[in-house]
Amino acid sequence: MAADPLTPAVSDRICKHMNEDHAEAVLSYARHYGGVSSASAARMLAVQPEAMHLEVDGQPVRVAFDHTLSDSEDAHRTLVTMLRALPRPETPA
Repeated sequence: MAADPLTPAVSDRICKHMNEDHAEAVLSYARHYGGVSSASAARMLAVQPEAMHLEVDGQPVRVAFDHTLSDSEDAHRTLVTMLRALPRPETPA
C-alpha cells in the first residue's frame, strides 16, 4: 500500500490521531523538541514537510524535523523515531 502525500487532509488525520490516542507523546514533543519544559498541555495542529506545529499552553510552537518529510509513512516513522529518542525518566531502584 502506497503512502499518502502529506496534504492538509493527511495532516488533519495525523493530528486527530495523535491528539486523541497519543496526547502524552505530543506533550513530550513540546517539552523536549519545542523547548517548553514546563508545558502542561499540548495539541498537534499541523504536520508539514518541514515541521510540526503545536499549541502549547495556548501558545504556538514550531518543531522542525531533521529532514523534509516525503509522505505520510515518512511522517509516521519520523514521529516514532523522535519519541523513541527522548530521554527516559529514571525509575527509583
